[in-house]
Parts: sequence; structure tokens; C-alpha cells
Amino acid sequence: MATRLESFLESIDPARTLDRVAGDVDRAVNSFSRRKAVIGNWDEYVSFFAEFYRHIETVVLRMTPGGPSDKDFSWGQCARLMDKAFGPSGYKAAFEIVRSGKEGGLYRVLKTVADLMAEKYAQNEISARISRYWDSLTLDEKIAVPDEYLRKYGHLLPGELIEASAARIRAHFLKVLEEHPKMIQRMRQIGR
Repeated sequence: MATRLESFLESIDPARTLDRVAGDVDRAVNSFSRRKAVIGNWDEYVSFFAEFYRHIETVVLRMTPGGPSDKDFSWGQCARLMDKAFGPSGYKAAFEIVRSGKEGGLYRVLKTVADLMAEKYAQNEISARISRYWDSLTLDEKIAVPDEYLRKYGHLLPGELIEASAARIRAHFLKVLEEHPKMIQRMRQIGR
């Protein structure tokens, strides 16, 4: 019989979180109908990506479409993701990629934004599940769970994290749980 920790880790397995959300985002990208090869006008670029962001959000999160003011909000969220991907003022760098059609062009920027949205949505889902799990534990269970985790997964962790009685793991155990699905995903990719 699985322990509470094992059942919980199964619930945040990459196949149930990271991969599922990535698949949902890919399906949303494929259903986005306003496709172009190149966008050369700044206002058209902003409108296009605001619409793209809102489309992904609406499909994946099953949100209802909002009013016209949503364009500014959606563009702002999208521009932040572009900055994350392409550096400071990344939304301007992304425009140059879209405008020129070079470095992968529009498709590359769409795919980059979509991948970052998938990462954000999956992480939010994982964090919510961790919070529910952690809040359901008694104080004694909260003290015992890191020991069980270390027995089962300590061999997969970097040596510097498990030295000195794994104090860093114990002190930041919720962060370890947040990283667990990514670690398991990397391990599975190595086996391919």
C-alpha cells in the first residue's frame, strides 16, 4: 500500500502535470486560427499576441472571454513572458524576430510564449497540490515526510543537498517538492 507521500508524488508526476498541461497548451496553439508568416506593424503585433495569449488562456484554463480592456492585460502578460525568454525588452526583440522572419520567425515566438505559459500553468497546479497536501499533514507527519523522501529519492539529489543530515532539504522541503516533477521528467528523458 502506498504511503501518503507516495500517493501525493504520484499526483504531481510529470505525466499528470507537466506533460498534460503542455499537451493542453499545444492543442490550444493548434486551434489558434489567426496564422500569419510575418507581422511588420507594431500595433498588429501587439494585437496578435494579446489575442494569442488570451486564446491559450481561455482554452487551457477554460476561462470566459472578457471585454475589450482584456487586450492590454493579455498583452502585458505576454510581453512579460517575452522578456523572460528574450531578455530585457524581450518583447521588442521578439518583434524583430517576427518582423524579419529570421531566427525561427513568428512560429518561434509563438512556441516560446506557449511553452512558458505551459510551464507557468503546470507550476501553479503543482504548487496548489503541494499546498493542499502539506496543509493536510499533522506536525509529526511534516517532520517525518522529509526523511521518507530522502530514503526514496535521496540518491537522485545532488550531494551538496544531502550532506550535513540533509539540513538544506529539510529547511526547503516544499521547494524540493516543487522541483520533484521536473527531476523525474529529466530522469525519464535520460532513459529514452
